[in-house]
Amino acid sequence: MASSAPSPTSTTVTFVQPRQIALIEAPTVRPGPNQIAVETRASLISTGTELTGYSGDFPPGDSAWARYIRYPFAAGYSNVGRVVEVGASVTGPRPGERVVSQAPHATYVLVDRASAMRLPDGVSDEEGTFWVLGMTVMNGVRLAQIQLGEAVVIVGAGLLGQLATAMCALSGAWPLIVIDVAEGRLELARARGATHTIAADVGAAKERVREILGGRDADVVFEITGSPRVVPGAVKLARRRGRVIMLGSSRGPSQVDFHDEVHTLGLQVIGAHISTTPEHETPYTPWTKERNGALFLDLIAARRLRVDDLISHRFPLRQAGEAYEFLLADRSRAMGVILTY
Repeated sequence: MASSAPSPTSTTVTFVQPRQIALIEAPTVRPGPNQIAVETRASLISTGTELTGYSGDFPPGDSAWARYIRYPFAAGYSNVGRVVEVGASVTGPRPGERVVSQAPHATYVLVDRASAMRLPDGVSDEEGTFWVLGMTVMNGVRLAQIQLGEAVVIVGAGLLGQLATAMCALSGAWPLIVIDVAEGRLELARARGATHTIAADVGAAKERVREILGGRDADVVFEITGSPRVVPGAVKLARRRGRVIMLGSSRGPSQVDFHDEVHTLGLQVIGAHISTTPEHETPYTPWTKERNGALFLDLIAARRLRVDDLISHRFPLRQAGEAYEFLLADRSRAMGVILTY
């Protein structure tokens, strides 16, 4: 059943090869039994993952990056749209309702029912596009196991860093220190609960961190830049038996002296990719993607978490190429970049 006939063709933003974008037109396909057909209303560019795919700046060969990004590559995974048709076995959502999903930047998408979620009435289309990033960060914050009053340092104040700042503040981090070279980003972090900010490269920030913490090192450190050169400096900020959460998707190898900086200090270095979120709820793994995603949207609807002020730019879908070139030139001048439909 459909509330309105879908467009006969769909347009998808596609990386044909590094730094070459095409808007690929293809006939729309009706949903299978467990699928829903969605007409996109807004989608968010992931300035980390997608710029890596667009630039081609990732390790070649058998790296996880090379296995994930295979050209031609349909870009994007933060989609909000309205359901236009559902498969025969789908009991909800229904045509006309809004959903969030990990579908690409495309005017019309097919989504497995199990991987989509209804968007609450109190959350706008553009706010909903942060859903995937929100689940990613929430998983990382949970893996950090922050206790009330633990000192937390966040290295990198991009979109993930902003969300991590807000969620660490909600979790009881104190003090909460954010490091970035861009002052505009640090201002947004302060609005999200950062007690201190440091405008410097991570390598120059250690003494300032220790000064803020009264001579101690941090209980928890989040590395969220995705830059291999930042990782060694981030590791050095953690105390003995502290935790380092690798939340940024690093683009290549880093050099860390594991004997001196990890082994002898008893550090925990924890990878926090969204794929490490439990798929199934058990008494030991209660926080699945579904529960994290629902909580993230509930926090926005309740105005306990704000993302609308993170939107800095909007580009029509037809100008996607301009959006990526703009970000590649200097992504520090932008935060959330929305494609409009």
